[in-house]
Amino acid sequence: MNWPILSVTTFLPFVGALFIMLVRRDDPTGNGTARWVALWTTLVTFGISLAMVMRFDPAVAEFQFVEKHPWLGFANYHMGVDGISLPFVILTTALMPICIIASWTAIQKRVKEYMIAFLVLETLMVGTFSALDLVLFYLFFEGGLIPMFLIIGVWGGPRRVYASFKFFLYTLLGSVLMLLAIMAMYWQAGSTDITVLLRHEFPLNLQKWAWVAFFASFAVKMPMWPVHTWLPDAHVEAPTAGSVILAAILLKMGGYGFLRFSLPMFPAASHDFAPIVFALSVVAIVYTSLVALMQEDVKKLIAYSSVAHMGFVTMGIFAATTQGIAGGIFQMVSHGIVSGALFLCVGVVYDRIHTREIAAYGGLVNRMPVYAAVFMLFTMANVGLPGTSGFVGEFLTLIGTFKVNPNVAALATLGLILSACYALWLYRKMIFGALEKPALAGIKDLGLRELVIFLPLVVLTILFGVAPKPVLDMSAASVAQLVEHYNLAVKTPGKTAGLP
Repeated sequence: MNWPILSVTTFLPFVGALFIMLVRRDDPTGNGTARWVALWTTLVTFGISLAMVMRFDPAVAEFQFVEKHPWLGFANYHMGVDGISLPFVILTTALMPICIIASWTAIQKRVKEYMIAFLVLETLMVGTFSALDLVLFYLFFEGGLIPMFLIIGVWGGPRRVYASFKFFLYTLLGSVLMLLAIMAMYWQAGSTDITVLLRHEFPLNLQKWAWVAFFASFAVKMPMWPVHTWLPDAHVEAPTAGSVILAAILLKMGGYGFLRFSLPMFPAASHDFAPIVFALSVVAIVYTSLVALMQEDVKKLIAYSSVAHMGFVTMGIFAATTQGIAGGIFQMVSHGIVSGALFLCVGVVYDRIHTREIAAYGGLVNRMPVYAAVFMLFTMANVGLPGTSGFVGEFLTLIGTFKVNPNVAALATLGLILSACYALWLYRKMIFGALEKPALAGIKDLGLRELVIFLPLVVLTILFGVAPKPVLDMSAASVAQLVEHYNLAVKTPGKTAGLP
């Protein structure tokens, strides 16, 4: 079976979007058609990506399902995945049907355009994780800004225009520097092929300059402190499904960029700049956790917790140990599931009483016991409770960092304590206490559609907490090769880069 499975997975959502475009505006069944086409497109895409997982060989560190065709002369259409990128491709395709179902009744205006934006966004996100050419990667990476900008700006809250422009400008400004670095790398190496660049030995001066340029883009995307301020605004104004994709997938593009470019292509620079990354990561973990404690808006609280959790990821990645990098990848996958589920939990109660103010809630356990149980599981996973997926990633990043810098790991553990403080405070305020608010008197528990959304996320959160081996094994060979290459480049005098 030699059909281009990766290209099909990438561009099938775009084909679905083109199909929805054909729906006539005056068709009274147009909205329903758009919803069903979007749902079936994302489900089929997920099915094809699962077939890719079944055929993937985790023992091989090289790229698999590779497709390469001439394209722009100096750049090729070059696609492929390895153990680092495949988990993010699956995370993307798995969450998209959940987002479509979550938007089923919540989105009533411009439904056709909304579904088109989500399907185009899926193509661009999968393409970002699959591209093996710098130009192709840059087009996918930056292209994802446009549908997300529209999703926030058209279907968002009262301050949606401000939030969407802030999101767009922050992320675009960071990426301008990355474009300059890509041009410099092409002039130095004579190629934009990522597989060639991974084996190219860049001089130290260029490494440092390019590392800073790539860091500017990826740090904003993650986002790292202090360039994180666009995230709370974007989350608060975005529709529920937009927040899910923003937290679960778009934030991971920064971490993926560090793993694909910064560490393997600029190892000496990564080693030199690691103390700065550690400092920023610790500040992010501690400071944003304290800020989360002060929030009155539930979406803002979860947004700040995302910044803190991404601090663990950057800390683990730049520790450049096997446990640190594997933990960073696992933490990103786990955070994608857990934070996405938390934003869906917020969406459930927001759909009922249309407020995100924490003070507006209280005593929900009396009317919504099933919701209270689901919310509790994801709150505990967000804290990093053993037995949930949140524990494994944080534990591995801390172990990996401790081997390199015990002081950084010790400071980062403060974040675990603070995350328990703000998460349990939020849960107590919303779920327990007397049911005194008049608006909550007739509130209904989770319906069938909502249970369908949460069930797979509940299963994955517990499954990966108890048995994390599938995710860790998938990336093990690629992580081992990355660590070996990094150590060789850093420890061997005169050797700055180049995978063996």
